[in-house]
Formats: sequence, structure tokens, C-alpha cells
Amino acid sequence: MSGLILHITSNDAWASAKKAGQYIAPSLAAEGFIHCSTSAQAVPVAEKFYKGQTGLILLVIDPARLNSGLKWEPPFDGAPPPGAPAADLFPHVYGPINLDAVIQILDFEVDSSGRFHLPPELITDN
Repeated sequence: MSGLILHITSNDAWASAKKAGQYIAPSLAAEGFIHCSTSAQAVPVAEKFYKGQTGLILLVIDPARLNSGLKWEPPFDGAPPPGAPAADLFPHVYGPINLDAVIQILDFEVDSSGRFHLPPELITDN
């Protein structure tokens, strides 16, 4: 998982991206970039912004393959989600995500108690 970044989205949005040939999140127009996270940040982000949503997936992105710029920055709203360290920087993609930068797609559903958990494929012993 080292070096890879994640983006939380819906199955429907990913299906649309495949038809369009690139992925564009609504935040690109609204804020100028696409929000991403590390594996350590994904669950706190999901708990804060995606609570109660189903049909979510994680796009696993290789930054070296991105055609758009990538910047590591403080949280957009100034406060990290609960569970993420205050000093964490978050990966922001400044443009569309080209499909060949997405190297894996993983289901990202809640458990029976409504909590998100990192998919086993992303859990390392580090």
C-alpha cells in the first residue's frame, strides 16, 4: 500500500467515469481538486463524510500514473476528521483522475453496526 492514495466514491460514479474515460468528482468544480486519502485516513474520512451511505468503493490510485497534479495539503475545512492526526496532510488531485492511474477498485461498505473498516487488501502489518 505504500505510496498509493485512495478516493472514496460510489459504484455509479465509477461506472460514469469508465464511460467518460476519466474520473471527475464534484469537488473538482466546487473546490478545485479531488479529495483523496491514505489508507490510515480513509476510515476517519468515511466516518465523517459518508456515514449512512452504501454502494461505496475505494479507488486505489498510483500517484506516479496520474496525469493531473497531486499536492499534499492540510484538510480543506481546516480540521481533520476525528481519528486522523491533526498534523496530517491529505492528497489532493488537481484535475481529473485518468483511469489507468486507478490500479484497484475495492468495495467499501459498512459492517452490521454501521462502521467503516479498511478492506483486508489494504491492511499491512507495518
